Amino acid sequence: MISRLLQHAFKHIDAFLMVCLFFTLLVSLFVLYSASGQSLDRMYAQGINILVALTALWGVSNIPPHQLERFALPIYALGVVMLIGVALFGHISHGARRWLDIGPMHIQPSELMRLAVPMTLAWYFSQREGRPKTRDFVVGGLFLVIPVVMIMKQPDLGTALLISASGFYILFLAGLSWKFLIGGTVFLGAMMPVFWTLLHDYQRRRIEILFDPTQDPLGAGYHTIQAMIAIGSGGLAGKGWLNGTQTQLDFLPERTTDFIFAVFSEEFGFLGNILLLVLFSLIISRGLMIASQAQSTFSRLLAGSITLTFFTYAFVNMGMVSGILPVVGVPLPFISYGGTSMVTLCMGFGILMSIQTHKKLMAT
Repeated sequence: MISRLLQHAFKHIDAFLMVCLFFTLLVSLFVLYSASGQSLDRMYAQGINILVALTALWGVSNIPPHQLERFALPIYALGVVMLIGVALFGHISHGARRWLDIGPMHIQPSELMRLAVPMTLAWYFSQREGRPKTRDFVVGGLFLVIPVVMIMKQPDLGTALLISASGFYILFLAGLSWKFLIGGTVFLGAMMPVFWTLLHDYQRRRIEILFDPTQDPLGAGYHTIQAMIAIGSGGLAGKGWLNGTQTQLDFLPERTTDFIFAVFSEEFGFLGNILLLVLFSLIISRGLMIASQAQSTFSRLLAGSITLTFFTYAFVNMGMVSGILPVVGVPLPFISYGGTSMVTLCMGFGILMSIQTHKKLMAT
């Protein structure tokens, strides 16, 4: 009786994907314990974050894809309205206006748009079966640009880049012509001087530091230099769990959030990084398989975007910690400490599981 109840409760959970996520979250707890200076309070908080995120994953996985498609546009409209509210009445913290106070709650609408934008674009192109026309991609581009510009003005470059990536993947998978891709690349290259003038001073400084962190070793380049020292000192097999000197001696900044990959690299070395990359690769490959087997245009586009955006998360974080990309404030997915990004990611994978398991139900 109990086994039947459990089977019914978890019938929309994809077993392979869930096992991969479980081991990734387990790695997160081990690394966070070391990165936080063996803080049980931080571990407890992350455990609560994980429970909330997994509950959200389970809830979303039980929503059929056609229901998600129906609510895509209203969720997008709500997100845009909330972004307008942030611009007008948002809470300012550390020089950025990103939060909206609604009673006792502090809401970051940009996190909602991480799912709302790809869902809306997938809905839009699913309504245009066959080969979309040029004007369809123009309208789709507007759906993408509006929230991205509003989020960049907060300013929140990291989230804006991730949402841009999620929207671009939808456009690409929907059949965006290579002519547009090449033309767009040339246009962006030509507009770089204009974009440079629109960046905040600290954002320009981060790009300059990318090419030579030693020009400001105690200021803007400090994060990158310390992270590269930690990664390099890990060697082949690492210094061992709880034995990372850059971490334990407090040299490494933001070590529980954006730079937790440096902690992992120092303690588990090159071999540990390979195992983490294998784990991420299994998650990505399963997501792409779900996308390829999806039974509707909406499901295919959304599953592909969620999976490739997860890849972008990991690539950007590892790239900025390794010194090959500017520091943009993107956490390492499922590893970094934090509740909001964890819940958003798990909701995305809940959508993947819904697409996979409801497809099986439809087939039978």
